Amino acid sequence: MSSKSRILVVEDDAAVRRGVVDALGFHGYESFEAADGASGLELALSLGPDLVLLDVMMPKMDGFEVLTSLRKKAPGLPVILLTAKGAEEDKVRGLRAGADDYVVKPFSPLELLARVEAVLRRSAERTQVAKDRVTIASRTIDFAKRQVTLPDHSHVEITERESELLAFLIANPDRAISREELLRYVWKINPKGLETRTVDMLIARLRERLQDKSDTPAIIATVRGQGYRLANVPEGVE
Repeated sequence: MSSKSRILVVEDDAAVRRGVVDALGFHGYESFEAADGASGLELALSLGPDLVLLDVMMPKMDGFEVLTSLRKKAPGLPVILLTAKGAEEDKVRGLRAGADDYVVKPFSPLELLARVEAVLRRSAERTQVAKDRVTIASRTIDFAKRQVTLPDHSHVEITERESELLAFLIANPDRAISREELLRYVWKINPKGLETRTVDMLIARLRERLQDKSDTPAIIATVRGQGYRLANVPEGVE
């Protein structure tokens, strides 16, 4: 399951960090590492990993500060906290701050890998909620066929990238999604320092295919200064 998953390990204890990275590599994960919270946050935002393993007690920025920043800038990024034994308040605080799970030190590699697989599986289910068919604003989107049935019952084909972008918007219906986040999670590229209108151009083409007028959008709304969001709630998922 894990051969394509990229995991960032943010841990200041070199021995623990090396052990985690080795275990992940042995089981087919591609891993990256950071020794403090500040560099971990920078890597998380620039690399766009599939999951972050985040220690709580670290120099420069602790795990809670990193988690808070990640939830603002990359809300969909799965995070597992690595907490000290007996620190019950850390677990509660972390889960309330948006962590997907936690593992208590000392932990076995098998326990950690089981938590990683579970969180990645849940994350995949969230982001692929629209993988079959979704009806929204009287348009039925068939993601398997990459085909849209319009209100007049005519059909239009959409590209793989258009399908992925639309699926990501539908999987994140309650918020505006920045161009940077779309580049990171749909295009799988690092948006840092990148100036491009790729996202806007694809949105424009997708709106045209969906007969989705930008002045009165039925599906994709522009949020000034923030990005794009779903304009209407899906009517059904099949």
